[in-house]
Formats: sequence, structure tokens, C-alpha cells
Amino acid sequence: MATEVGPTPVKSPASGGTPIHHGPKGVGEDNKILSQGKWATWLLAPTIIALAVVIVYPIISAIVMSFQKDAGLDPATGLFTAGGPAGIQNYVNWIAQQCATAGGGTVACPPGTLGAQFWSATQTTFIFTIITVTLETILGFWMAMIMARTFKGRSLVRAAVLVPWAIPTAVTAQLWLFIFDFQGIANKLFNTSILWTGSEWPARWAVIIADTWKTTPFMALLILAGLQMIPAEVYEAAKVDGATAWQRFRMITLPLVKPALMVAILFRTLDALRMFDLPYILTGGANNTTTLSILVINQIRQGFNSAAALSTITFIIIFLVAFIFVRFLGANVVEQSGATGKGKK
Repeated sequence: MATEVGPTPVKSPASGGTPIHHGPKGVGEDNKILSQGKWATWLLAPTIIALAVVIVYPIISAIVMSFQKDAGLDPATGLFTAGGPAGIQNYVNWIAQQCATAGGGTVACPPGTLGAQFWSATQTTFIFTIITVTLETILGFWMAMIMARTFKGRSLVRAAVLVPWAIPTAVTAQLWLFIFDFQGIANKLFNTSILWTGSEWPARWAVIIADTWKTTPFMALLILAGLQMIPAEVYEAAKVDGATAWQRFRMITLPLVKPALMVAILFRTLDALRMFDLPYILTGGANNTTTLSILVINQIRQGFNSAAALSTITFIIIFLVAFIFVRFLGANVVEQSGATGKGKK
């Protein structure tokens, strides 16, 4: 009968003669892991290169352009100039709302010019973001709570909810432009005579209502995904313990759906901060509805390098907001993990 031959045991003096088996098994596993890591690198390389070309290169290019002067006619001499290094002057001009003069200096930008709209555009962008995200979160949570229940026709309701989100934004803007026309449905329905796109706050509310109608389904779907991850047994146990509907919502639903809710708010906030097409089509940026994205597009027609500086400022603002959200979510996960670990001990 054949006898299986294995690695020769060697006694370890430190362990009082306990046999230790030495063999090629560990070396083989290490080589296998290294081989898999090399294959993973080669497989990920095309994606990394594509992302670098599509994302990294435009960002670096915009930053480089932002430190250059715009080419054009010199106000002092009337001759064409090719630009040149500008340092941080483009950034200073936007933040301080300064415009170049014929003598080569700078003065406060006159009202109505693009340079005088930076802070008002920033304020408008954050007003749209705060109000729309708040309304979409509340309405989306309510819609998600309804869709999470079991009832007849639930699939049809979920499909119908997707319709506003599936419509292209340009089509949505044109649709609401007809609704908010002076002779449109909104004024006839409420028996009013409001110039929705002809004055400041009606125009702002027109943009907010249109954006809320379109994007609330997106929030509802993300929150619904979080609600469906909550086990039904948790609610049943709470009912047995005598918890009311409000207590179940406050003590179970909100804490457990919070990660999905924060991700939904993050995505929607970043999207709202770069809002362009909806206000551009609906109001043309008039009546203090010009966002930072609209201001960038308008500036491109007058100077690419100055527009690059403004787009870089916009990118920094969005990045800081995203960093705050991600930092907040990361701290929350760490705290939950620590609490879970202590509970298990």
C-alpha cells in the first residue's frame, strides 16, 4: 500500500519540541496573489488611462489656462494682444468683481456686466441648491415610504414615478415654460396674473418648482433602496414591544436609512450646484436666476482664460461641498463600526 509522503517535520526548540511543517504552500500562495495583482493592474490600466484623459487632463488644462490673460484688443492702444501670464489676476477679478480699464488697471465692474455677477450667481446657485434639495428630500422620502409598502399596482406606481426623471431636462424646461407663461396653465389654474419669468422671485420659484418636479423621483428611488434593506422583523419586534408609528419611524427607519439618505443628498447637492440647462432655457438667466454654470458659459464668449478661472472656482466650491459630505459620512461609519464592535464584546 502506497504511503503519502509529506514535508518533514522539524522540531522547534523555542516551543519545547513542537513539530513545525515547512513546505512550499505559503510561497505558492504568495506567488498566486502577486500574479493576480499584476493581472488586476493590467485590466484596470485602460480604465485608469481613459479617466485620466477624460477627467484629469481637462482639469489640469483649465487650471493652466486660468493663469493666462485673454487674447484680444488692448483697450489702451486698440491693438491685438496675445495675452500672456496673468498670475492669479483672473481669480482676483472674479472674487473682487473687478474689470480691466483702458490704462491697464482695474475698477469695480459696472452693474450688469458679467464680472459684477459672481457673488449674485453664487448666492443664486446656493439658494437653488438648498431649497430644491430640501424639498426633493422631503417629497422623495414621502414617496419612498409609500412605494415601500405592499399594495396592488405598486409596480405601476414605481414606473410612473420615473417618468419626470426620464424626461430630458431641456424638454422639462420647455414644458414648464409653457405652464408658467402669462396665459399658461399656472395662472389660469390659480386665477392669477403672475409674470413667472418676468420678475425675480417668481422666476426663481419657477426654476425651483420645475427642478423639484423633475428630480424628486431620483431621490425617491435612492431612499427606497435604503428602505428595502431594513428587515421586516425589526418592525414586527417594535410593534410587539408597543412602539407607535412615529417611534418606529424615528428610532428604526431614520437611523437605518440614514446612509442611503446621505448619499442621495450628496448626489443631488452636487448636481444642483452645477445647474445650467433648466434655468438657462426657462429664464435665460434673467431676474437673478443666473447660476455659476450659466456665468461660465456666458464668459466663454468673451474670454476662455477668464472663464477657465471661473470654472476652477466653481470646481473648488463643489469639491469643498463634496468633501464636507464625504467627511461627515466617513465619521458616521467609523462611529457606527466602533459602537458595533463594543456591543459585540
